[in-house]
Amino acid sequence: MVKHITMDALQQVYLALAPKSLGIADLGCSSGSNSLSIIKDIVESVEAASCKIMIPAPEFRVYLNDLPTNDFNSIFKSLPDFYRDLNKERSGGLPLLFIAGYPGSFYGRLFPNDCLHFVHSSYSLHWLSKVPPSLYDKQGKPINRGSVHISASSPPLVSQAYYAQFQEDFSLFLRSRSEELTAGGRMVLIMLGRIGPDHVDRGNSFYWELLSRSLTILATQGEIKREDIDSYDVHFYAPTKDEMEAEIRREGSFEVERLEMLETEKELYKVSENYGTEVAMTVRAIQESMLSHHFGEGILDTLFEIYGRMVEEEMLKEEMNPITFVLVLRKL
Repeated sequence: MVKHITMDALQQVYLALAPKSLGIADLGCSSGSNSLSIIKDIVESVEAASCKIMIPAPEFRVYLNDLPTNDFNSIFKSLPDFYRDLNKERSGGLPLLFIAGYPGSFYGRLFPNDCLHFVHSSYSLHWLSKVPPSLYDKQGKPINRGSVHISASSPPLVSQAYYAQFQEDFSLFLRSRSEELTAGGRMVLIMLGRIGPDHVDRGNSFYWELLSRSLTILATQGEIKREDIDSYDVHFYAPTKDEMEAEIRREGSFEVERLEMLETEKELYKVSENYGTEVAMTVRAIQESMLSHHFGEGILDTLFEIYGRMVEEEMLKEEMNPITFVLVLRKL
């Protein structure tokens, strides 16, 4: 859905700056097949632009970033196959392509000054750097009891705490990238969000509401303790268009070239005939390590069986369509 936006922004920055060495960073690269697929798209897009203006393609410096716990070894092991696939149907040989892993949080500096021309981040920036500290009072007691995220029963301080953490994190992200990107460089940021000011809707926040309900059922069955639910918080925030634009204006280093809102339709889930199971698998893939650390591995199968059934039941009542924002930012 967003590939054409990403490639258009990439070609714009390449044609405007025409660097001999193109610096690219993928922030939140993960370690699956998608980690390298975006690189292939980038190389082919830039080479196509080079042919149009009849100049040699640049060398590519690609920096893959994720947290230090990411499985970078699996990425590096797949590089020989990646190069082999990239070389298929090529008569001129492989492009000059240099790939490196850069472990660390993107909420802070990662790269030297002015070394990047293009930054790509897909479905990573809605994850906050940490659980908002003010979700706990001065005595260290949770203020968001019974919920793992912002819910209808949450006191107003909860949404305020999440928003404040988003402001701090997003501002730091922009400030850090402004040092690393050269003037005229572009960023394409793909992240989950919400339509309006209400933090509780039938979009992204509702999936966390269903996780809270599923955990509560396990507590009722005696599988987990209620106080363990109270002390489990998801470090996730779905911003609105206005909230993102406000931070971009406040930081002042970037111009918004494009901002689009997309809805993820149910039809995109095609692996299983059971939509609830599909959603449960997705949420489990994201949350499994954190849930097992907090509650223990033994609850996971039962938890996500309950969760999948809840999603199916809710979809019979009313559609749930998560919102995705695509931002293209130009470094001033």
